[in-house]
Amino acid sequence: MTAANFSFALYPIAVDKVNCAPPTLEYIRRMKFAFVLFKYFPFGGLQRDFLRIAQACTALGHSVDVYTIQWEGPRCDDLTIHIAPIKALSNHQRNQRFNDWLLLELERTSYDTVVGFNKLAGIDVYYAADGCYQHKALTLRHPIYRLGRRYKALYHQEEAVFSSKSDTEILMISEVQKPFFKQHYNTQEHRFHLLPPGISKDRKAPTNAKEIRTEFRQEWNLRDNQQLILMIGSGFKTKGLDRALLALASLPEPQKSNTQFIVIGQDNPKKFLRQADQLGIREHLTILSGRDDIPRFLLGADILIHPAYNENTGTVLLEALVAGLPVLVTDVCGYAHYIAEANAGEVLASPFNQTSLNQSLLNILQKDKSQWAANALQFAENADIYGMPIKAARIIEQKAHSKKGLET
Repeated sequence: MTAANFSFALYPIAVDKVNCAPPTLEYIRRMKFAFVLFKYFPFGGLQRDFLRIAQACTALGHSVDVYTIQWEGPRCDDLTIHIAPIKALSNHQRNQRFNDWLLLELERTSYDTVVGFNKLAGIDVYYAADGCYQHKALTLRHPIYRLGRRYKALYHQEEAVFSSKSDTEILMISEVQKPFFKQHYNTQEHRFHLLPPGISKDRKAPTNAKEIRTEFRQEWNLRDNQQLILMIGSGFKTKGLDRALLALASLPEPQKSNTQFIVIGQDNPKKFLRQADQLGIREHLTILSGRDDIPRFLLGADILIHPAYNENTGTVLLEALVAGLPVLVTDVCGYAHYIAEANAGEVLASPFNQTSLNQSLLNILQKDKSQWAANALQFAENADIYGMPIKAARIIEQKAHSKKGLET
C-alpha cells in the first residue's frame, strides 16, 4: 500500500470463535508508537491535541512512548514519558540538540511509527499545528534575518519534514498553510491529510447550562444586565489582545461601565495590563493563567472575541460554538469560516481595521444574541467537528502498515 491511497476504514481486532486465537493479519497487532514534542503543558492547544491523539492510539490497543524536553502537569498512566537531558542558551539550539539526541534514542528502540508535533528530522508523521516558517521568514523578515543561526536551524527542521525528498505524512488541521508549504518545498499533494476539527465534547453545553451560567455569574459578581467578553488562548500578542483592549476602550461610557473582560491564557500579562492602565480600562479587565474549567467561562460569557493577527486554526472558536457562545473573530483564523457557516457571530474581513472591530464589538454588545446562540448549538449537533483524534490515530496506524509493506 502506498501513502497516496490511504483509506480510513476501521480495523476491529476480531477473535476466532473456534480456537480463540487472534487473526493472523500482522497489521492489527499491538503497535508501538513514539510521540515527540518540545514541551508539554496542560493548557496549550497543540499539547491538548497531542494528548488526545495519543490516548486515541492507546484506546486502539497500541502503546505510546513520549519524548520531550519538558513535561508540566500530571503524567498519564497510559503513556511512557522520556525527558531529554538537554540544556542550551537559546531555544533553537536546545531544539536542535533535542533532535540530535532523539535520533540516537530512536536508533536504540524500534518503533512502528514516530509522530512529531514539532518540525523535526526523523519523524514519520507530522501534526501540522504551526504555519510555514519559511514563508514568514521570506515575507515578514528583513533579508539579514536569514543570515542568522536561528533561521538556518528552523529552516532545516521544516525542510526535513516538507521536502519533496521526505516521506513524512502531514496531518493538516487547516488548508490555510498548505499552499505555502507546497510553494517553498514542492511537497507532494498525496502526503497531506486534512483532519476534521477535534473539539472535546465536554465543551458542549450540557442540559443544565443555564444553572451553570447563573452560578458562574454569581461567583464573578456579574449582574444580569452586565455583559462579559471572553478571550481564551496562549500567546496574547498573536491572539490580538492589544486590539481587543483598544475595542473595549472605544465603547461609549454607559456600555463600557456595564462590560467586563476576562482573558485566559499562558503568557506574561504585564504589557497588556500596562496598556489597560493607559487606556483607563483596568477595572474592566481580568487576566487569568490557563485553567481546566474553561467550559464554565464559555457558558457564563456573552461573547468570545478573537481578533488574531494570524491563526492556523483557532480551536477555541469551535469550543465557543458548541457552548452556544457567539464569536467575533478576524478572517485570518483557519476556523473562522465555521462561525460564518453557523451564523453564530461576526467575521471581520481582511485587511484588519481597528475601527471596524470597535464598531462590531459595540453592535454585538447592544444586540440580542439569542438567535446566534441557538444557531451555534444547532451547528454543534450536526457538524463534523469532533473526529480529529481517531482519524489521526488511523493515519498513524496506516503509516506503520505502509512502512512494513502491509496491505490494509
